[in-house]
Amino acid sequence: MSVLLWILFGLIVGVIAKLLTPGRDPAGFVVTALLGMAGALLGGFIGRALGLYPSYQSSGGFFMSILGAVILLAIYNATLGRRATRP
Repeated sequence: MSVLLWILFGLIVGVIAKLLTPGRDPAGFVVTALLGMAGALLGGFIGRALGLYPSYQSSGGFFMSILGAVILLAIYNATLGRRATRP
């Protein structure tokens, strides 16, 4: 059950990150969910490494997860996005 919750959380974070990132995004549903899950891991790691919040604080983790997903989505768009839009 926890794996399904991580997928759902990643999808929510990925959709929010997609809405916050300007420009056209060629990513589909699966890529959005994967970027959201990876962003949640990245954001949580960065937040805990910098000491911004303890591991049990969920609201700080949510915002850092969105930030991590926005960062990964921007990297994705900068590298693969250009290649996907070329003929």
